[in-house]
Amino acid sequence: MTKLAMPKIDRKLISIKSDIIADLKKIVKIENVLDHEDETRPFETDALSAYKQKPLAVVFAENTKEVSKILAYCNQARIKIVPRGAGTGLSGGALPLEDSILLCLGKFNKIIDIDYKNRCVVAQPGVTNLSITQAVEDKGFYYAPDPSSQIACSIGGNVAENSGGIHSLKYGTTTNNLLGVEVVFMDGTISRLGGKTYDSEGYDLLGLIAGSEGLLCVITEITVKILKKPQAVKAALIGFPTIEYGGKCVSEIIASGIIPAGMEMMDKALIHATDNFVKAGYPRDAESMLIVELDGTETEVDELIERVHKIAKKNKSSSIKISKNEKQRLKFWAGRKAAFPACGDMAPDYYCMDGTIPRGKLAEVLNEIGRLSKKYNLPVANAFHAGDGNLHPLIMYDANEKNSLEKTEKFGADILKYCVKVGGVLTGEHGVGVEKRELMCEMFNNNDIQQQIKIKKALDVNSLLNPGKVYPILRKCAEEGRIHVHRGKTKFSDIPRF
Repeated sequence: MTKLAMPKIDRKLISIKSDIIADLKKIVKIENVLDHEDETRPFETDALSAYKQKPLAVVFAENTKEVSKILAYCNQARIKIVPRGAGTGLSGGALPLEDSILLCLGKFNKIIDIDYKNRCVVAQPGVTNLSITQAVEDKGFYYAPDPSSQIACSIGGNVAENSGGIHSLKYGTTTNNLLGVEVVFMDGTISRLGGKTYDSEGYDLLGLIAGSEGLLCVITEITVKILKKPQAVKAALIGFPTIEYGGKCVSEIIASGIIPAGMEMMDKALIHATDNFVKAGYPRDAESMLIVELDGTETEVDELIERVHKIAKKNKSSSIKISKNEKQRLKFWAGRKAAFPACGDMAPDYYCMDGTIPRGKLAEVLNEIGRLSKKYNLPVANAFHAGDGNLHPLIMYDANEKNSLEKTEKFGADILKYCVKVGGVLTGEHGVGVEKRELMCEMFNNNDIQQQIKIKKALDVNSLLNPGKVYPILRKCAEEGRIHVHRGKTKFSDIPRF
């Protein structure tokens, strides 16, 4: 496979950098414009971390009017602009370009309104995911989508990537909990979509914005729904002697009509890594493990736990432990929440993948990942949002070894291709960014992609918002031949590497 070209660098803009900086300082406070190499270096990558590129300048806006003026200026001057939240993204969606302005929204960090009557919270995009729950938990409410990075990731980034989490199975991803947004389009137009009500007239533009990865607009305000905490919550920790039995148990729980609040699956490698890390009491002799959480009334939860217990036994479970109190339930989840950092003891580096498959294909895909692990001679640990089929294989490698990253990327690409082959998709919640853009033709033909690009063009005529992300620069696709994506020997030779 060959390599995707990034947008052509405009050397003329770089040559007049001082003029651009001067103009930006007329729009925002002088201290909110960073252009020295040492100042821009912290923003040259995101959590994907395999690639880096310093922007022309970094600009912090403090209000919607400033965002509007910045975008209008960039649109008129034909300057590319890349929105950035907390920088916790895992697909390279916030990677800047050498001739781009990096628009940081970290100062949009306030909760504007908490409306318990309408059960919603209005927040700026820089507010962290967990902060929304913390703001309402004293009244017995919470915000349902809970990515593992919820302590750091911003709600604006969650909307841009349509993030999920362990409770997405029952309560949905960000898009299912999003009521309204204030956005600024590339020409500087400020618009409100949705609000505090559950329904709105016209096209579902709110649904279009969720998961748009910063290609259509800049989000400056977000309204999300909050939920009342359930009367009772219990979690079951279930070990299985094989991956197949664990996967079959997942399918049968859902097929029986039970919708757990969360259902996570881990393989033996990750069981050991996370248990070493947080001492959660995981079944270390198991080949796979499920955490199944049920919520509702006391009677309902007790009945569902008993039904899950029977289904687990039917599928040869080797162990089962039910949380006796809230402290133990949280400990069960502590290991899963710490899965990514726990892998730090397994290898110097790891590459986190993100694909989604039909639930019934869990065991098949896990076995294929095992086969690929042997093929590439790279260890892998697996975590799954098992209930909705969103998998996160963690490939272990050492970036100091020659060609190690390239081999890891090929391994990851093969996993995602297999996801599509069995009826799944390339991403569940991390987005396409630059990581998966060259794989888009595994799912879409040329006409499919062109129709999506037409929507972007309708809102961003000059393709200045976050260019080079999600959509490859096409020649041909699908049955007419794969995308023309490589120009060099490495996957992204146009983006400098660490």
